[in-house]
Amino acid sequence: MLTTSNSSKVAITIREKQLADEHMKDVELLLENMFKREEATLQLVLDRLYDIGSNNLINYRVKPRRLNRLMKWIARLTKPAFHYIAVRWSKKNCPKLIADWLYTQVQFPHPPVGN
Repeated sequence: MLTTSNSSKVAITIREKQLADEHMKDVELLLENMFKREEATLQLVLDRLYDIGSNNLINYRVKPRRLNRLMKWIARLTKPAFHYIAVRWSKKNCPKLIADWLYTQVQFPHPPVGN
């Protein structure tokens, strides 16, 4: 009697795990689709983050005023290269990273067995 109950619990757990895996694949596909449809938004977000980050980094690391201006000019020149690389990397990696992070947000610790 115990083995039947235990095996049905295992079967339910395996089915639930398979269903959760399928749903997470769906979430990842939806995120990939969103990144493709909203590429203009992604580009704008990355551009703004680059502007803020480069200015903050230069202001933090470079103190002489003339050198500070030169570094900001260099940062503006390198923006297109960053933009190209960042958009490609984001479209390739962000859906998986976001899906994994979201999955951790809906995970709960397993209750202790036997208590």
